[in-house]
Amino acid sequence: MSTERSAGPPQASSAPLGGSALHEVNSVGAHNTRAITIAILAMGGEGGGVLADWLVDLAERNGFVAQTTSVPGVAQRTGATIYYLELFPGHAIPAGAQPVLGLSPVPGEVDIVVASELMEAGRALQRGLVTADRTTFIASTHRVYSMTERTAMGDGRVDSGKLLEGGRAAALRFISADFGQLAAQSGSPIGPALYGALAASGALPFTRVQFEDTVRRAGVGVNASLKAFAAGFDAAMQTTALAEPAMPVPAVGPRLAALAQRIAAEFPASSRATLQAAILRLADYQDVAYAVQYLELLQPLRAARADVLDETARHLALWMTYEDTIRVADLKTRRSRFERVSGEVKLAADQQLDIHEFMHPRVEEIADTLPAGVGRWLLATRWARACVEPFTRKGRIVRTSSIRGYLLLYAIASLRSMRRKSLRFQVEHQRIGQWLATVGQLAGQHPELAHEVARSQRLIKGYGDTHARGWGNYQRLMAVLPRLQAAPQGAQQLRDLSQAALADDSGQALERLLAHA
Repeated sequence: MSTERSAGPPQASSAPLGGSALHEVNSVGAHNTRAITIAILAMGGEGGGVLADWLVDLAERNGFVAQTTSVPGVAQRTGATIYYLELFPGHAIPAGAQPVLGLSPVPGEVDIVVASELMEAGRALQRGLVTADRTTFIASTHRVYSMTERTAMGDGRVDSGKLLEGGRAAALRFISADFGQLAAQSGSPIGPALYGALAASGALPFTRVQFEDTVRRAGVGVNASLKAFAAGFDAAMQTTALAEPAMPVPAVGPRLAALAQRIAAEFPASSRATLQAAILRLADYQDVAYAVQYLELLQPLRAARADVLDETARHLALWMTYEDTIRVADLKTRRSRFERVSGEVKLAADQQLDIHEFMHPRVEEIADTLPAGVGRWLLATRWARACVEPFTRKGRIVRTSSIRGYLLLYAIASLRSMRRKSLRFQVEHQRIGQWLATVGQLAGQHPELAHEVARSQRLIKGYGDTHARGWGNYQRLMAVLPRLQAAPQGAQQLRDLSQAALADDSGQALERLLAHA
């Protein structure tokens, strides 16, 4: 995906067309890598400090730079503390440099908030730490009443339902359960149960095994902590779907009205929102016929379990709208894009907007855009590659805001009508067919495993080296799938393998898990 940074009111600079997609960076060329920010709100004796220490150890053992601070306070019940952590991926740090990490949470800038009790969740909401566009919010639903609640003449208790409703409304993703009771049943403080819920959320790029290994390394109360961890993990997995807000059903225009009616008639109501959002995306990407093709591909899964169908539908739409030069050039030349950038840089009436794209396609991306036969010939013919490669060694800057630059990208975008004949289209759809066949084969007898195979498509993203690495990891997971079908915990193992593949660019985490798969 591309991001934009303004270079000042008069201009907006953007870059690069690396391979098959335009990717923008800011004017000094900085990458969009940032720290993962975590806030833990807990009371004394609940293990909040231990939980923070586990997260630091987990991150540092897996190639991250980690920092934690604690800010003590008063909760009118017992001492309350906010533990704040920032985790920065080590592979993104240039040689000889160190990231600058923050010391306290900033409203609107927190990725994960963990609250040990429902009133602590309310404090997080009050402080603005939970935001709908960013935050995974994990909260225990049990209550430890404040002094004002206890001394009220009547029933002075805060309405727990309103606190839960506020959490659902405020967060991008809300996970809630009585983790306090689960911890008590395990003979453990609440910290390990919350740690298990965090592992289940998928908000951090680490596997369940890596989370559990951190508990074992601590060496104190290991058995009780792991039991509470497992209880928290299972509870979060069961309640996540219920805690997430329902996806609104997007409206479609007259062009897609017939397809919307077909969705209502042929598919479960629970998948309607996903499917209508998908046909809008596919028609915008290619045409209405492409949206029809999408629904046809899903026909064999209409009777599958609801979560399998919904997950497959979502990832199929993403895969069918893969990023290529045609798509990104189309987005770059839309009027809405120029209007958005003008608004971001606060363009005045007497100012001129210049937008610069850095383009650097490789031979492979050029071949992908060509008709399949020509593309394969180019990749397989040494002298043809030798003729093209000199023109791809250096990038070039195209000024989209100029007539010449705009027309160049517009010409690339106009190749949409030829996309179905392109090499990339044929390769991707062959892969899509194999993936769908695998999901369909598993959906009946192994629905949990089918669900994880559907989700494994998230490994395949981006372009160039990133895309090649993701596809390679996906193939490695599919290679061990036959063994996982016979394993009692096959779905969990595939989930862990997927998370390991996403954890780091080096592939070391995936290698370690594959050795035991």
